Amino acid sequence: MSDLDAIYEQRLMASPRRPVSENNCPGGGGAQSPARGAISPARTSPAHKRDVISDRFIPSRGGANLQASFALLPDEQTRAARASSSRVAEADGTVKEDTGLDTYSLLLKSELLGCDAMVKDKSDDKTPASPQKNLFRFKSSRPGRDENAPYSRSPVGMDSQRLLGSPRKTPRKISTVPYKVLDAPALQDDFYLNLVDWSSLNVLAVGLGACVYLWSACTSKVTKLCDLALEEDNVTSVSWTGRGTHLAVGTHKGEVQIWDASKCQKMRSMMGHQARVGTLSWSGNMLSSGSRDRSILQHDVRVPEQYVAKLSGHRQEVCGLKWSSDGQQLASGGNDNKLFVWNMHSTSPVLRFNDHTAAVKAIAWSPHQNGLLASGGGTADRCIRFWNTTTSAALNCVDTGSQVCNLSWSKNINELVSTHGYSQNQIVVWRYPNMSKVVTLTGHTLRVLYLALSPDSQTIVTGAGDETLRFWNIFPGPKTKGDSGDSSSLLDFSSRIR
Repeated sequence: MSDLDAIYEQRLMASPRRPVSENNCPGGGGAQSPARGAISPARTSPAHKRDVISDRFIPSRGGANLQASFALLPDEQTRAARASSSRVAEADGTVKEDTGLDTYSLLLKSELLGCDAMVKDKSDDKTPASPQKNLFRFKSSRPGRDENAPYSRSPVGMDSQRLLGSPRKTPRKISTVPYKVLDAPALQDDFYLNLVDWSSLNVLAVGLGACVYLWSACTSKVTKLCDLALEEDNVTSVSWTGRGTHLAVGTHKGEVQIWDASKCQKMRSMMGHQARVGTLSWSGNMLSSGSRDRSILQHDVRVPEQYVAKLSGHRQEVCGLKWSSDGQQLASGGNDNKLFVWNMHSTSPVLRFNDHTAAVKAIAWSPHQNGLLASGGGTADRCIRFWNTTTSAALNCVDTGSQVCNLSWSKNINELVSTHGYSQNQIVVWRYPNMSKVVTLTGHTLRVLYLALSPDSQTIVTGAGDETLRFWNIFPGPKTKGDSGDSSSLLDFSSRIR
């Protein structure tokens, strides 16, 4: 029996295979098989390419659209949630993201789907693949091969080689330690005060007890602007004008003072409040002040009157005020857990948001989208909420796990920073709109009650009851004309997350 098998194997190997006629069904009963010993030459036609069809029902996915397979890969939200666990802390205290898995995913897509699929993915095309082909096909279409492929030493194709060789933007690194720390003795540990502000001329104003000090970020020179000890008063809020030449100072007795920073001279004093002024906000020549007496006063510094309008609506102390960038809307937060929005001509709020369950001090308008407002609640709330003031809609809510003390948007990138109090005392940088954490900074031992953004929108300064001011580089610089979307790399994962 073994001799017969050996002879059959030799005759089988010596015989060329005869193609099965297309008129016969593979595996069907009507097919006629040639005699075992018959030898017939293979019939070839120079005009027509021979199709090799198997006689077994083995499915092939070579002609199928493999976009459906990549639907099982992690989506953008899953990748964003996984980003916090894939960050690598380096020895110099910086944090960067590990994008190795994303690189592998892109390379796999390039090998299976081609370079066109990568361009489609880069443009965030969400159009579903056309289901014009079956998932299983029994005749595969052979893709065209590169004529230099047999001589290439690379294990991947030319498209993947071009993908890997494309210029890649350097991952952004954020230092987890402050680059400068200043002592701030007598910096009050009071949630309802606003004692730190950074001017457009790169001068930092800090209220310490009864005095206001100016620190120049260019020369590191410290200047004492005013001292209210002779008046038996304390500083409760500070705010620079848009030009950065004058500083508004709110006091414990309810007075609002305007100071010339270059001359260290008080220009005028405005009365009207019956209690401390804890928050101030400028819009051109209009200065808004919020007080413990539950009122908001509108001061026009061009007219001699003490104030031109009084806004009433809050039932407890007003602890947060912020004008929109276009100067059309004023947002106010109070200890009554309310967030109100006012316009230029109203004396009652045009929008009322009651979703917070604690005091609303942290308020910030987005510089990237008109009408987008962010607000943060106190210890009992701990949430950052987003609102569309043009449609009066609540957009999103994120539980931060700690008291939200301040919020500020970056002008250079669609991100925002929040500072927190009880119980973690952390600083968090968030990506918008998916609200994934870019980095979490720690260092303050008490609540991070004060926050100011530098004029170039790259650096923040934070102040806390531990009587220190800490400077952090967290945001990238402004984009230049060369940083256009056309020159971005296919391997730029950060741009695909937002």
